[in-house]
Amino acid sequence: MNPTIPQEVVDRALERDHASAMAEFGAEFRADIEQFVNIEVVEACVSPGVYERPYVSNIRYRAFVDPSGGSNDSMTLAIGHNEGERVILDCMRERKPPFSPEAVVAEFVDTLRLYRVSEVEGDRYAGEWPREQFRKKGINYRLCEKPRSDLYRDLLPMLNSKTADLLDSDRLVNQIVGLERRVSRGGKESIDHAPGGHDDLANAVAGVLNASVKPRNVVISEPLRI
Repeated sequence: MNPTIPQEVVDRALERDHASAMAEFGAEFRADIEQFVNIEVVEACVSPGVYERPYVSNIRYRAFVDPSGGSNDSMTLAIGHNEGERVILDCMRERKPPFSPEAVVAEFVDTLRLYRVSEVEGDRYAGEWPREQFRKKGINYRLCEKPRSDLYRDLLPMLNSKTADLLDSDRLVNQIVGLERRVSRGGKESIDHAPGGHDDLANAVAGVLNASVKPRNVVISEPLRI
């Protein structure tokens, strides 16, 4: 390890993402494929016996949808909010194929209205149809700026620090634990489900927890006058 790097910098990096920090600071070999996160870490973020949280009037909720055409992948919705530094998952919906995308959009819109949500964020790779279908129902569909791998990458420190509060769902836990980190020959990292696996629910949850993170206040000091 580079001795010029302050130990507190290394410690913070290890807490946020142990594998990446060990590869960067510890010169540890990174395998081409490795597990994204241990099951113990994810289970420590689960609220046992809490399967859904009801709407509360003074909370501002956010929502994320992972669209699907209805033939192979599930279509999923997640709703959440933040309380200080904590990000809390309130509601999840999953519809497994086969299904009518239009019918699922209508169902999801009913759920969004229960939580007084008028805008949903979603995958930009699904094309125009989800934006059009949600717009018809009075819901603004905003394209997510982050690719899927970045959503998972930014979810990891929430899990490691236990600032994410998840619902009690074996399917969600299994999908998060089943994610794999892959490193290409060029060194680019991607995080996705294993071949033959699924991450539709995990993707929606990662998306809404990312959207619910409280923005950090940036303090701009006055320039030093000499």
